[in-house]
Amino acid sequence: MTFSDGIAAVALGLGRTVVDGGKCLMFCPRYPRNLLQFSSVEDILANTQTEFCALELDGHTGKSPGRGAGHLREARFGLDVAEGDGTLHTLASTYSADNQAVYDGLSRPGARVVTFAPMLKHGLFPLAAILDLLVQAGADALGNPVEIEFAVRLPRPEKIETEPAEFGFLQIRPLTLVGDHQDLTIGDIDPSQLICQSSKVLGNGRIENLHDIVVVDAHRFERSRSQEVARAVAHFNSLLSAENRPYLLIGVGRWGSNDPWLGIPVEWDEISGARAIVEAGFRDFRVTPSQGSHFFQNLTAFQVGYLTVNPDAGEGSIDWQWLGEQPAIEEQGCVRHLQFAQPLRVVMNSKTSQGVVFKPEGK
Repeated sequence: MTFSDGIAAVALGLGRTVVDGGKCLMFCPRYPRNLLQFSSVEDILANTQTEFCALELDGHTGKSPGRGAGHLREARFGLDVAEGDGTLHTLASTYSADNQAVYDGLSRPGARVVTFAPMLKHGLFPLAAILDLLVQAGADALGNPVEIEFAVRLPRPEKIETEPAEFGFLQIRPLTLVGDHQDLTIGDIDPSQLICQSSKVLGNGRIENLHDIVVVDAHRFERSRSQEVARAVAHFNSLLSAENRPYLLIGVGRWGSNDPWLGIPVEWDEISGARAIVEAGFRDFRVTPSQGSHFFQNLTAFQVGYLTVNPDAGEGSIDWQWLGEQPAIEEQGCVRHLQFAQPLRVVMNSKTSQGVVFKPEGK
């Protein structure tokens, strides 16, 4: 996926669930099967929509959100109401507690989860293709990325063969790029000026107020001791956060990995003070960017720069020798805290997915 592919947020019921930041499904219309927030059964259960907004009709009562106009009162209802109405059949899957699995459709007994699988996986309605077409056409017409609002009405199961589905194209407007207003060109730079360079970057802009680095020394790191490394990283994070000192975090393997043999199994609050994070591959193992839903959402929500590097595969570089030569304020095993009088500078270009981290004396 690239930034220009777009992202869609969809929910069962009225759009308030999306607008108010409720639990909705987010996906890229060009790659509708890649659902990062549904990457495991646990993630599905944690992130699925559990209620929906609708208008009260025929005496139905729900939990009112406190807003309404005249006799049309908006209320929240449980998924059982949508299932009884027949609406849920085109949007949901079923969780089986017996074998800890999620099955598409509602033919089995179990908890209902809103996955949009009938649309996104089985083509019951070409939602992803329609959105991809509209986003690209809108961007071409307006000369800028666009935001659109839409609504879909699907027939009940017994009328699918005879009643057409409807897509309502409600609104389009240019997208305001709050965080990506800087178009930064990263040209040829003397490698001796850089701590790190990466061709896989999440984030855009400059970070110029970093005087500290917490680094896991790749030459001394042992995968069997990754739990100890995680505790040491949490220690330095706590100290720097207490002093309100944002820092650059550099390590090997995946940060926050559930498998301690693939990276450093920290929780988010144990690295929350990092303003930029570097993940480097092992000497014998190429690391792919972390895709855990909570990790990814925290990176974007807190605007943390994120750079992935695989030096042995020719994907970026880290000057481990320079890092090892710098005196440490404190060390715990292979984890070192470095501090500099002059600030480090991180430059990232989200359009080209390139990023660099300058040494304190770099220009």
